[in-house]
Amino acid sequence: MAETKGPVECMINMKFFYSHIIKRFFDILASFTALVVFLPVMIIIIILLLATGHRRFFFVQKRVGYHDKIFHLVKFRSMTEARDASGQLLPDEKRLTPFGAMLRKTSLDELPQLFNVLIGNMSLIGPRPLLVEYLPLYNEQQRKRHLVKPGITGWAQVNGRNAISWEKKFELDTWYVANQSFWLDLKIFFMTIKNIIHAEGITQDGKATMDAFKG
Repeated sequence: MAETKGPVECMINMKFFYSHIIKRFFDILASFTALVVFLPVMIIIIILLLATGHRRFFFVQKRVGYHDKIFHLVKFRSMTEARDASGQLLPDEKRLTPFGAMLRKTSLDELPQLFNVLIGNMSLIGPRPLLVEYLPLYNEQQRKRHLVKPGITGWAQVNGRNAISWEKKFELDTWYVANQSFWLDLKIFFMTIKNIIHAEGITQDGKATMDAFKG
């Protein structure tokens, strides 16, 4: 006699099917379409970055992804590489150009991450991928944010982004992991559009970027 699957096991299987099959299909379709649509915009951004003092237009950095796998995230540069007399990079607020600030405010600096989504490093929606050096600092609960693919936008991004504390951000990330669904992703998508229009939660008060996570 065949063993009947319990409701918990069925729910886990449904989440796996959604995140690995359905969501991946939409990620490929949406990222490819968006890259085609936004290609002229990306070309213009590259030209303007070069014209406003940026020697390089892409910012590539190692980030932590699904199941702690390291990958290279790509963004448009919003800061120059200006250094002091000793060769150290100047503070973020001194390297952030007016055009770079505009890119951040409109989230256009995130457009190259569509390539990350297309090749499978990221999803359109999920917890934001963070720095590799943060990995040893997470507690057991916070580390659960890596049980799904990182995203360009996510539940924490539409509920405060950089204006909320690290603790609150991780709480929202792990809540998303436990409650991931098509309808939640759709809600996050439309909330992201609203936040971009209103430029909400881009930075912490009085700072160009968010303070580093200290554990």
